[in-house]
Amino acid sequence: MSTPSTTAAAAQIADVVFKPLRRHGDQRGWLVELYREDELDPDLHPVMAYISQTEPGVTRGPHEHHDQTDYFAFIGPGDFELVLWDARPSSPTHGVQTRTRCGESSPCAVSIPPGVVHAYRNVSTVPGWVFNGPNRLYAGPGKREPVDEIRHEHDANSPYQFDPS
Repeated sequence: MSTPSTTAAAAQIADVVFKPLRRHGDQRGWLVELYREDELDPDLHPVMAYISQTEPGVTRGPHEHHDQTDYFAFIGPGDFELVLWDARPSSPTHGVQTRTRCGESSPCAVSIPPGVVHAYRNVSTVPGWVFNGPNRLYAGPGKREPVDEIRHEHDANSPYQFDPS
């Protein structure tokens, strides 16, 4: 597997879209525009949103989805190492692995399609926040459907292991 290490290189996985985010600040604080309907394919428009906090050194994932596209925004505080693996057999980039630093030092949003395994680790000394606006409801309407996840983090035989870069 190849392992590019920049945002531009991470876009080498087919259908993964990285978007740099701009922080607009003044004496009151700052604002980052996370999502605009006119800049995202209608099939990928978020149907729910959440924010999570990840403690320093903690990894979330790796996992993938059958049908869901995740729309992550990493803006800080802190930085994350985002690792992606293209597990889609029919993809022109099948087998490619990428690593990208995202967060306070490099704010970005990333759309991760179904079949692309993903994980991220807080590589900072402070808790970090991640926004997600997926295009499918977690566990479906009313949380009455199976969760759309294939979890790899507890499978020691999985080829998708988050190893430090």
